[in-house]
Amino acid sequence: MRIKTKLIALAFLLILNAGAASASIVADKSPKETTKGLTDEQKARIEVLKRRVEEIKDMDRSKLSKAERKNIREELKGMNKEAKAIQGKGVYLSVGAIIIIILLLILIL
Repeated sequence: MRIKTKLIALAFLLILNAGAASASIVADKSPKETTKGLTDEQKARIEVLKRRVEEIKDMDRSKLSKAERKNIREELKGMNKEAKAIQGKGVYLSVGAIIIIILLLILIL
């Protein structure tokens, strides 16, 4: 019985530490790190997308018609999808999923 309680206490401590560590890892990522592992063509395309977004931000949208604003909104959504496809985000595990995995490992072992 003592071994089980020690294992459960250890699991909770590891879970708490893993949550804090993953939060600090996510907070430390800079925009420069997100372009690692990309080809020169992909980096150039991302730069073009960034410049276009800056142009849209600097634009005075209050004078645009409703249709023009809609077109700009659709263009931004398309650029966002394209940028996400280029960068190819990884798989993230939630804290709940990590807890379930650890509990399953404890039950199996």
